[in-house]
Amino acid sequence: MPVLPAPSAVVADDERLMREQIIDRLKEAWPELMIVGEASNGREAVAMVRSLEPDIVFLDISMPGMDGIEAAQALAGKVHVVFVTAHDEYAIRAFEHGAVDYLLKPAEPERVALTCERLRARLKQAPDPMNELLVQLSQRIGAGGIKPREYMRWIQASVGASIRMIPTGDILFFRAEDKYTRVQTRGFEALIRKPIKELIDELDPDEFWQIHRAIVVRVDAVEQVSRDFRGRQIVHVKGSGEKLEVSRTFNHLFKQM
Repeated sequence: MPVLPAPSAVVADDERLMREQIIDRLKEAWPELMIVGEASNGREAVAMVRSLEPDIVFLDISMPGMDGIEAAQALAGKVHVVFVTAHDEYAIRAFEHGAVDYLLKPAEPERVALTCERLRARLKQAPDPMNELLVQLSQRIGAGGIKPREYMRWIQASVGASIRMIPTGDILFFRAEDKYTRVQTRGFEALIRKPIKELIDELDPDEFWQIHRAIVVRVDAVEQVSRDFRGRQIVHVKGSGEKLEVSRTFNHLFKQM
């Protein structure tokens, strides 16, 4: 009889101690479960799930930038979702329908054990492409209760003594340099004062990936990814001689390398 692969999970929470607590509880309740990634926001969680393809993702609802609800919408049908929340009463009422599970902070051992038991049963089924919670959220969006997320489409940047409006579709990458962030297009470079950590929350995660704490690149501007003599991943940018280093934290984005 073939041996089935061990189930795997990604845990996403912007609080490191909370991630560690959830992981510790999961190890106690389900030793076979492999934690293959940790994310500090919804954007990282979506990228990890898409690249690592775990069976389960544990999503904190309240995270900066892309929150857990938005991440779940982006991942519908790709992974089994468990939400982690401290006080979201609406979410808990929706979860009671049984479409997805939830954990209340702080995660109690008995509740984590129950969640793991439910997940073992769910793993025999394909993830629901539109679970009850997301249906309710979609209805609220349609009724005007929640506005769809709008991302930055233009950058106002300094080019010499002038100010230019640059469409994000023209930008190859952003790179932090001293007190400024460099905006690179095919024809010129410009400077803005907004730091990378704020900029990444305003950019569409389907169009821009952070590959280093100081670098964000437009996905379709990536020509190829190679390795240097130290084994580090290097992004080659189309229409530019630039070579951008990928930090170890973001190696999962190019898992085939």
